[in-house]
Amino acid sequence: MNYQQIYIEKQATTALKAISVIGPNEDIIVPLAVGEPATLLSALPMHQGLEGNRLFQMLSLHPVISIAPEKLKIISMFLNKDERRAFYDKEIDLLPNHFSDLPAILKEISDQLVIMATVSPMNEDGYFSLGTNCDYISPLLPYAKKIILEVNNYMPFTLGENKIHVSKVDALFEHDQPLPETPAIPLREEDEIIGKKVAEMISNGDVLQIGFGSIPNAIMNFLTNHRDLTIFTEMIPDKVVDLVEAGAVTNSKNPLHPGSMTATFAFGSNRLYDFIHNNDQVHMYPVDQTNNSCLISNIDQLVTINATIEIDFLGQCNSESIGGRFYSSTGGQGDFGIGARMSANGKGIICLHSTAKGGTISKIVPSLAKGSVISTSKNDVDYVVTEFGVAKLRGKSVRERAEALISIAHPKFRNELREKAKEMGL
Repeated sequence: MNYQQIYIEKQATTALKAISVIGPNEDIIVPLAVGEPATLLSALPMHQGLEGNRLFQMLSLHPVISIAPEKLKIISMFLNKDERRAFYDKEIDLLPNHFSDLPAILKEISDQLVIMATVSPMNEDGYFSLGTNCDYISPLLPYAKKIILEVNNYMPFTLGENKIHVSKVDALFEHDQPLPETPAIPLREEDEIIGKKVAEMISNGDVLQIGFGSIPNAIMNFLTNHRDLTIFTEMIPDKVVDLVEAGAVTNSKNPLHPGSMTATFAFGSNRLYDFIHNNDQVHMYPVDQTNNSCLISNIDQLVTINATIEIDFLGQCNSESIGGRFYSSTGGQGDFGIGARMSANGKGIICLHSTAKGGTISKIVPSLAKGSVISTSKNDVDYVVTEFGVAKLRGKSVRERAEALISIAHPKFRNELREKAKEMGL
């Protein structure tokens, strides 16, 4: 079969022509972060045929689309900086979720799915790759009413369960532009201290779930001398490349693809995107596999590392709101927290700085603020790490938990926290 001829027949000359196949009341789903088709999305306000449509986005890296809500209702599944403002201005809405549950949720709430995604160039067998992504898009492909692709030469071709055949595509548009990159994150002294403490909790042969940010970067800086580590995570960050090059990672214990790291998306620099291109050491899998708590629970020596905004005396983690106002969403923290709790020889680690706002606020608090979101249940929290120490909460009573958390709070807040604990009967 001449796949190139099929390609030419489905190729649109403009982004607007590509999205013109979208009809009223259809739900548009795009990959998260790097996988978003920015050019196709920017053409949506010019589409005259939209009416009662919805757009589902997650961790968008682009400005919020300006469009009448009766034409297109925008629903975020994980707020970014621009979306926070838009959410409180009532321009968009927010869909609560566990990351692993998104394929099932989206399939349940819509039978008019339109998939739009950025993909790599087509290979000789007629397949595009979702490249940096697999996420919730891959499991939804069999249920999609329409598939529209933005083909970008900068998108790597990755291995795994993230392929789309040209015969299944309704329209495609070629647009080459460099992929979004994570900004450089300077490390603070507290990051280095926390990173060293967490790295000391990781043993050779452990299976790691770790992500992006200053503390994860600091942790990985201290793991280069470890050996036989496996990366089983939701997101591949830049620093993983350092671990591979240092010989710290072998991925021998990966349950989805032994010998390769697995993730459901990647977000980093061009160095990372070059690394994952056609690399058999990297396989992308759907989020309902990478973040499946039942699958995760069967991994021996699993170590999950996540961050939180604040934690109360009971061990309840608020990772989504500040002062009772939404800041982000749950992501995969709940998925991995539950999985780690059930894993043999597993460790679930929550990291946070002891203070915020220049040291004026303690992030270990007696009670979460009114309206705060509980992202991780007290029953799923295992270890908590700040720059002042490690608190093991699993197996401790509520009074023992308060004592352990106060011991790793910033020293200038400890007396105040102890007095509050006494008032609360803890």
